[in-house]
Amino acid sequence: MFGSRNLLKSVLSILVLQSLLATNTDANVTKNPSLGRAVVEKIEVESLSAFKPILKPKAPVIVTYSKEYIDLQPNYVGNAQWRCLAEALYFEARGEPVAGQFAVAEVILNRRDSRRFPNTVCGVVNQGTGKKYQCQFSYTCDGIAENISERKAWLRVGKVARLILAGAPRKLTHGATHYHTNAVNPNWARVFPKTASIGVHYFYRMPKA
Repeated sequence: MFGSRNLLKSVLSILVLQSLLATNTDANVTKNPSLGRAVVEKIEVESLSAFKPILKPKAPVIVTYSKEYIDLQPNYVGNAQWRCLAEALYFEARGEPVAGQFAVAEVILNRRDSRRFPNTVCGVVNQGTGKKYQCQFSYTCDGIAENISERKAWLRVGKVARLILAGAPRKLTHGATHYHTNAVNPNWARVFPKTASIGVHYFYRMPKA
């Protein structure tokens, strides 16, 4: 769909010019009718090239935090960023309820969008990997082989990863950048504001992140 106002102006301009050329007795136009046609064609091309399509906004991604909803979604295989997110969800949250998996995904994307962390999903997930006590996600440096053996769980977290990367709302953790299970109590948990508790995870937001 094009802007109707600009289109109308351009059409009127062309019609007026055609009318003037039809009645013009200028010697150059009379002797060379193709000159008039060339002028009209040039204006037509310039007018059309100035049109810009009006893009419709994308429909919001609406999700339901249930296994039934996720299982109805098509299986998906994506790019490297999707793979990093899906692996993080598998190793960090595959045993969590669907809402808990989305919550962990929110933390990873919140970090990606923060100036305090790497600006890609893979960068966030692998930050500190290989450096003692600096891993941000424990599964990347716990010494255990990262084998994906539970196919159903893998397919499910892959769907969660696709949905949140596609724009599913991040409303569960209120901007959280950190989380931990109820089995541990890291020092930063005493300082950062707690934003949510879902499944076995507590979520927190780093100030000024």
